[in-house]
Amino acid sequence: MRVAYVCTDPGVPVWGGKGASVHVQAVLRVLVRRGHEVHLLAARTGGAAPADLDGVVVHPLPAVGRGPAAEREVAATRSDAAVAGLLDGLGPLDLLWERYALWGRTATSWAAARGVPSVLEVNAPLVEEQAEHRELVDRAGAERVAREALSAATAVVAVSDPVADWARSRSRHPRRVVTVPNGVDADRVVPGPFRAAPDPFVVGFVGTLKPWHGTEVLVDAHALLAATDPSWRLLLVGDGPCAAALRARATAAGTAHLVECTGAVAPPDVPALLQRMDVATAPYPPLDGSYFSPLKVYEYLAAGLPVVASAVGQVPQALDGGRLGELVRPGDAADLARALAALRADPARRQALSRAGRAAAVQRHTWDAVVDRVLGHALGPAAGVA
Repeated sequence: MRVAYVCTDPGVPVWGGKGASVHVQAVLRVLVRRGHEVHLLAARTGGAAPADLDGVVVHPLPAVGRGPAAEREVAATRSDAAVAGLLDGLGPLDLLWERYALWGRTATSWAAARGVPSVLEVNAPLVEEQAEHRELVDRAGAERVAREALSAATAVVAVSDPVADWARSRSRHPRRVVTVPNGVDADRVVPGPFRAAPDPFVVGFVGTLKPWHGTEVLVDAHALLAATDPSWRLLLVGDGPCAAALRARATAAGTAHLVECTGAVAPPDVPALLQRMDVATAPYPPLDGSYFSPLKVYEYLAAGLPVVASAVGQVPQALDGGRLGELVRPGDAADLARALAALRADPARRQALSRAGRAAAVQRHTWDAVVDRVLGHALGPAAGVA
């Protein structure tokens, strides 16, 4: 097939290292590996393409740049408008796949007008997210864009049920909306040797250090455990606005020498760091309206790591109601510490979780499986077969 992948979001550097970038690259990687001709239209590349994606033809969109919010919104709208001319120049397409962006409506409308099947991948309710966590000047305009894009797409693929509900409420064709959670590259992320009695015992976290990831609760839980046993270690993989505060928190607790903060890590380096962990965590705080699909949890499962995670949002579903990991009360450091201590004391349970998690990741959560489901929805069941 000849496929155009469109990402007009200036906050997603398609060749970068953030979670959204990993998602884009994972989908492109599957399409390229299957022999499809892939064209990428992007507002921001973030550097050079990974070596295995050199064959993707990149068509840069006008940069959005910085400045006041109102000016950025206008610039993003103009950048999106440039999509039509670039698509016209590509010649016949078999599929258009777009990552939903706050001001992106041109691609799906272009495809609908020409009878080209299209996928709109929706990872978050961006209108609400922008208004609550950043700044949104023209909210009415953003809502119009969402309604147009969601209604024009052949298939709308949401990463979670709450995101799917949000999309359905804005689409003229709600039956086109389905849920397909995130995936994992189970060939890149693989288990290390199982350690029955590791000393030290390493508790890990991978992700951006932002308030909604609950890492301050993890630091507190680690401090509770290390107060009586200094063989507990904490490995925080990632960087973000909470990094300095987390280091200060560990210093105040007297555990800074037992906590390793890696800072920003390139995606290819994450698997080796996962193999250093004995247990992995997703300590989300209590969240209203949780809508995320926990990418890190799928990586933990693929790495064969026992998982301890907050029972919030889509996490219990990802962990099969607790069959694939331990669920704890969100925001409760003592409950998190209790679960970690119980797993350390029970190597048989850790090994059973390791095997079950890896099997689930390989059988149900690979990016190949994700792409199969998406293509099956957009093009029919036969198209979802590699």
